[in-house]
Amino acid sequence: MLAVILGIIVVAIFAILVLAATKPNNFVVQRSTQIAATPETVFALIDDFRKWRDWSPWEGLDPDLKRKMSGTDSGRGAVYEWDGNKKVGSGRMEIVEASAPNKLAIKLDFLRPFEAHNMAEFTIAPQGRTTHVNWTMQGSAPFMTKVMQTVMNFDKMIGKDFEKGLASLKAIAERN
Repeated sequence: MLAVILGIIVVAIFAILVLAATKPNNFVVQRSTQIAATPETVFALIDDFRKWRDWSPWEGLDPDLKRKMSGTDSGRGAVYEWDGNKKVGSGRMEIVEASAPNKLAIKLDFLRPFEAHNMAEFTIAPQGRTTHVNWTMQGSAPFMTKVMQTVMNFDKMIGKDFEKGLASLKAIAERN
């Protein structure tokens, strides 16, 4: 009986490893929304890390979150570092491209609970009387990330946070 259970476990682990090996070397998570506000209004809420406290989906997860802002106040060179509980971990974001009011690119370095280096990008475009906002995160997927993606749905997990953040961003931008 023990041999059968061990055999099943070995086959399951082998199957996960084989499936992981077939996954792509990169990942992309993307969500978008329409906001009844000008591109300039939306861009101003994204381009200044101090304003992220109002709409970021991760802000409410740790009441004792430590934040450090450095570099410029907004735009290229603005830096946001955080250190928090296990729900938010620790890391650093730096705006590496700011093309007001259409595009913002952020270098995103996660340090804890695992190390990862990704890029996030917001594209903002007028669309009739609204503004279309697209939030994308992409990065490389080393083998251990592929293993994690085999047992967890990254798009669903991260996408849920993006949807929450975009809903908050929409509510704030439409009030302004």
